[in-house]
Amino acid sequence: MSSDDKKSELGHGTTGHSWDGIEEWNNPLPRWWLWTFYVTIIWGVLFTIAYPAWPLISSATGGFLSYSTRANVDAEITAVAERNAPLNERLVAIDLTTIRNDAELHGYAVNKGAAVFRANCSQCHGAGAAGVQASGYPSLLDDAWLWGGEIDQIAYTIRHGIRNEQDPDAHWSEMPAYGDIFTDEEISQVVHYALSLSDSPEHDPALASAGEQLWFDNCAACHGDEGMGMADLGAPNLTDAIWLYGGSLETVTETVTHSRFGIMPAWGLRLTDAEVAATAAYVHQLGGGQ
Repeated sequence: MSSDDKKSELGHGTTGHSWDGIEEWNNPLPRWWLWTFYVTIIWGVLFTIAYPAWPLISSATGGFLSYSTRANVDAEITAVAERNAPLNERLVAIDLTTIRNDAELHGYAVNKGAAVFRANCSQCHGAGAAGVQASGYPSLLDDAWLWGGEIDQIAYTIRHGIRNEQDPDAHWSEMPAYGDIFTDEEISQVVHYALSLSDSPEHDPALASAGEQLWFDNCAACHGDEGMGMADLGAPNLTDAIWLYGGSLETVTETVTHSRFGIMPAWGLRLTDAEVAATAAYVHQLGGGQ
């Protein structure tokens, strides 16, 4: 049968395409497929009318059904908050030093505090609370606490922060920049004495001996005669080889010369009382709480 006879028999022609003499028939789509396609178009139009769809300048069309996933989420959050309200009230009222005696409340506080920590604290202290080594963000897993590691002390630090200008009750301490006070030789002597307190292999015994009197005259008032630190002043223990900004000869020299001034926000201005207490409970049970 010739091509023209075939066209006549089928009642339709070709698309006009031809490859090496091979032509492409212009076969119509099946009716069921076309009707399905038309139905999807109609369904799509109705959907954009019924549900939020078309973007506007600051929002989107609400749709006749006024459906909102955000409203649903808000409703769920409100429902959960209402269910947890009694626990939150107990959490705010309890003496945190006794919270471990209430297994239900302590478990709730730890789980709630973990969520608050991940959302607000992990950016500096790390997801596992191990801090960022030598960057001024302390690990919360060890027993080295500048301002005390008892649960009520941790709660105070979270609530008021450190050296911020937001809260007048923030912890506040400031180490002098001894580069403006000491000569380079004296700085070297004090640094070596400080390193000797933790038996650092980088310290020079002769320089450390020369810096001992400078230490007692200038540094012992905050760090203590034995260098054990004072939590009331936020002065770190220099005998445990745990260094917030690094314990190498270079970094300790930098600290003594120019000082450090780390800042922590006052989270009590952003979190609820229950969230502060829960975060303290979570941090305290990580392993480093006193």
